[in-house]
Amino acid sequence: MSQFFYMHPDNPQARLIKQAVEIVHRGGVIVYPTDSGYALGCHIGDKKALERICRIRDIDREHNFTLVCRDLSELSEYARVDNAYFRLLKNNTPGAYTFIFKGTKEVPKRLLNSKRKTIGIRIPENNIAMALLEALGEPLMSTTLILPGNDSAEFDPEEIRDNLEHQVDLILNGGYLGEKPTTVVDFTDDYPQVIRTGEGDPEPFN
Repeated sequence: MSQFFYMHPDNPQARLIKQAVEIVHRGGVIVYPTDSGYALGCHIGDKKALERICRIRDIDREHNFTLVCRDLSELSEYARVDNAYFRLLKNNTPGAYTFIFKGTKEVPKRLLNSKRKTIGIRIPENNIAMALLEALGEPLMSTTLILPGNDSAEFDPEEIRDNLEHQVDLILNGGYLGEKPTTVVDFTDDYPQVIRTGEGDPEPFN
């Protein structure tokens, strides 16, 4: 049975954020709010937690997993970013985007796309997510919470509780959110390529 925390959307309770971080460090899988629906998250180095997320979402190694970061200062440690792209990211973060880059050696191999050796990077604009990342002190391994058979992100924390309370360790209830997932932009080639249009405005990358 998962824990269920009611979070203040503007001023997340520090005590609950601390408990959430402890659960992540113990190998837990959590559900937390972002600026584009809810996401599943676990510790970047936890193989078993990642496997649990794969089972929940019914995804495999071909999936582009995402490292959710506090800010751009964490980006260069995990992604290969040239200066022109960095400026573009600086002008459009935080926001409802997932950026695909070639991963660095700091990224655990199991998180990289098995064929392309890529990793998703995201800097969300959500107070609860940002408080969680700040307390964690490192990126959170994440993927948008899209249940098998669906094509939109989960947005109702009570429904998430009904569906996943026996499969995750914690649900952070940040209220109802938008159903659209992030806009995904691929930065692995000479020019940015929008490969999924979602919550974030794709115009800056076209």
